[in-house]
Amino acid sequence: MMKKRALTTLLAALFPVLASAETPKAKKTAMPEGFHELKIGDAAPDFDLVGIDEEKHTLKEYADAELLMVAFLSNHCPTSQAVEGRIKKLIKDFKGKGLKVVAINPNDPAALRPDELGYSKYNDSFPEMKLHAKEQNFTFPYLYDGDTQKTALAYGCMATPHVFLFDQERKLRYQGRLDDSRYADESTVTAPDARNAIEALVAGKPVPVEVTKPHGCSTKWIDKRKQLAADNEKWEKGEVEVELIDAKGIEALRKNDTKKVRMFNVWATWCGPCVAEFPQLVATARKFGLRDFEFISISMDDPKEMGEVKAFLEKHNAIVPDKLKASLKAEGRKGNAYVFSEASQDALIKALDPEWPGPIPHTLVVAPGGEVIYRHNGPIDGDELREKILEHMGRFYVPEK
Repeated sequence: MMKKRALTTLLAALFPVLASAETPKAKKTAMPEGFHELKIGDAAPDFDLVGIDEEKHTLKEYADAELLMVAFLSNHCPTSQAVEGRIKKLIKDFKGKGLKVVAINPNDPAALRPDELGYSKYNDSFPEMKLHAKEQNFTFPYLYDGDTQKTALAYGCMATPHVFLFDQERKLRYQGRLDDSRYADESTVTAPDARNAIEALVAGKPVPVEVTKPHGCSTKWIDKRKQLAADNEKWEKGEVEVELIDAKGIEALRKNDTKKVRMFNVWATWCGPCVAEFPQLVATARKFGLRDFEFISISMDDPKEMGEVKAFLEKHNAIVPDKLKASLKAEGRKGNAYVFSEASQDALIKALDPEWPGPIPHTLVVAPGGEVIYRHNGPIDGDELREKILEHMGRFYVPEK
């Protein structure tokens, strides 16, 4: 034993980095200047924020509430969207028992990458908060903190959702997750921590668990804009692989024996409407870049003009998202951009979409297994396209059956 300890001491002296690596510690995410972590018993920080009703809201406004829950939520986060129904149910279940709920969006919308919006119809901007809250029938105030984030910093909001429960004296009695499920289905909840805390306080009992770890999407702090700029620069410098493909190859892709939703677009560099709509297709591909989604472009240009096709696609940043690269490699494909190699467009129509009337552009979105989600001949409406895709893919995580 003594020899083993001596050897360990010697190794630690010679290789301090290796020695410290034997007991790794989780690195704490760096928080912005001014971030303050509330402790149990701390007073609720004041706030003065505009709500979706265009009125100013302050902490004092809720002075008559026996219990106040401040819930940091967002439009874009799937976990946050998943708990919206349960928050509305909490309000309904504790009606007349002194509970008030105030929701605050802490995020800077300019700090969100396009692919972080793949579960949401909307960004986290104030105008889009109004639209989201109206569609989801919010029954509680929804306030905006994205311009300064002073309230999020004062409360120590780490993620959306992140909830803080205060007693009548506005002392913190519980903080952390709403519950332990990231799914919308309430039957998946096994630890309703916030509900347990409310029930205890209503009954005059101690809160059983006072602090839990919030889970969801990290707060999008203003200083993340620099990282977003770097991500955009990387995207804009990406290369595109262009290959020839025949009707048989199109037919195989169209069957879609994968877990991905596939969006096909038939276009050409000489087609004005195709060129005009193309940025909307790229925006759609980027929006769903972190999900099982793939944009496949099929050019009707002369195969001898592949260089021009490649230049156009790279100019419009039609690159393959990192998430897709492994699946393409497994399928034996280099990329998602093709030039149709056969003389007859009839063969392409038969392979891709027999309901296609012939003119380009033509867009087809298919689910795994080939079911048609969206079909449109002519220039697309980008918002309509993305809404149809999101409607199929869903706004939050769903447990596997």
